Amino acid sequence: MAESMGTIIALLVVFTFVFILAGIPIYVSLLMTGVLSLLVLSISTNTPMATLAVSQSIFNGIGSLPLLAIPFFMLAGEIMNRGKITEKLIRFAMLLIGRLPGGLAHTGIVSSMFFGGITGSAQACASCMGGILIPAMVKEGYAVTEAVGVIAGASTCGPIIPPSIIMVVYATAVGASVGAMFMGGIIPGILCGVALMAVVLLRDRVAHFPRQTEKLEKSEVRRIIIDGIIPLGMPIVVVGGIMGGVMTPTEAGAISVVYSVVVSLFITRTLKVREIGPILLQAVNSTGPLLLIIACARVFSYGLTALKMPVLVNDLILSLTSSKYAFLLLVNVLLLIMGMFMDGGASVIILAPILAPVAASLGISLVHFGVIMAFNLTIGNITPPLGYCMFITAKIAGIPVERAIKGTIPYLIAEIIVLLAITYIEFLVTLVPIMLGFTV
Repeated sequence: MAESMGTIIALLVVFTFVFILAGIPIYVSLLMTGVLSLLVLSISTNTPMATLAVSQSIFNGIGSLPLLAIPFFMLAGEIMNRGKITEKLIRFAMLLIGRLPGGLAHTGIVSSMFFGGITGSAQACASCMGGILIPAMVKEGYAVTEAVGVIAGASTCGPIIPPSIIMVVYATAVGASVGAMFMGGIIPGILCGVALMAVVLLRDRVAHFPRQTEKLEKSEVRRIIIDGIIPLGMPIVVVGGIMGGVMTPTEAGAISVVYSVVVSLFITRTLKVREIGPILLQAVNSTGPLLLIIACARVFSYGLTALKMPVLVNDLILSLTSSKYAFLLLVNVLLLIMGMFMDGGASVIILAPILAPVAASLGISLVHFGVIMAFNLTIGNITPPLGYCMFITAKIAGIPVERAIKGTIPYLIAEIIVLLAITYIEFLVTLVPIMLGFTV
């Protein structure tokens, strides 16, 4: 009986991916699989189909308070983006590290870390930073593939540095603390940036990147510092408020919206009141599909849980290995493959409720496991064939994706090394949350 049920569950999961690859929207695919799971349960137990569970699961899927952080952070990021902060952050990063060998490449990495810490989106980072820095790097003498590789790689750092939308999705899916997840991403996000900068320094020995020699007046330096620090106040307020226990992540998201509006309208004055309407509409268009996927994924999760899929997966994995290190290696391979074919948020929604219980049974912290998942699937933004950030930067540079892949490989390797480091050196993730009193 268990073997036949395992076969049925495997077929249901396969059907889900077949639906998605066939072009059916992800939320519809998840909903269809969830309903099919409940139908199988009804037939196998000879009981009426739990149709009420479908509507209840959809409602519960988007009725979680922590999920409100997602539209808040997306709206705040959209406001700051429309407020033309990109150039200010680039100038600020250039002032900090522009004189290093490969200064403009380092500037792209640090700017992307700043920008990603504000928007929480790798795609937005690749689009905004790439639109300015890729043409500038090519004009200065960088190979176009190098410029694409640097910006595409750097765009994946930001979503790990809090606030992080993918971490909110994971925390909601498995019941982990959003605040602990945010704090757990600080060291890995910084490590990712440092690793990419190390690649630039190594590449400079071969490619001899151009160096910045421009000297600025003191008044210009002061203006650049002020222009850069003001937008960076938002992630400082968010992280500081959560670290100090003053606000929840959802409250921090709401405050970040207020902060971004005040800064963009009244301090930098780079935003007009008439632009608020289109910004709200864009934020709704960005948030709606993700929340719809989360809602339908709850039906998917409910149906497969009712069929005891987590138990079967747990038994299967433990029959293969009882080592948490081997399990983490298998998970990383699986997630890297998933990231090549599916959006990170959708992958988290599907896999987290299945894999997290197995991780917990092996003594792996849910926060540690969540940061591994988030980092791994974020890398998927620069791996073919999906690779959103790779496609965005290649389009900006006007080169084929094949050439973009070549430029991205050294930076992808560096990120995989960081992934392995945070996978097997647990305190790199848990140190900050534990120091701040979070339960990991």
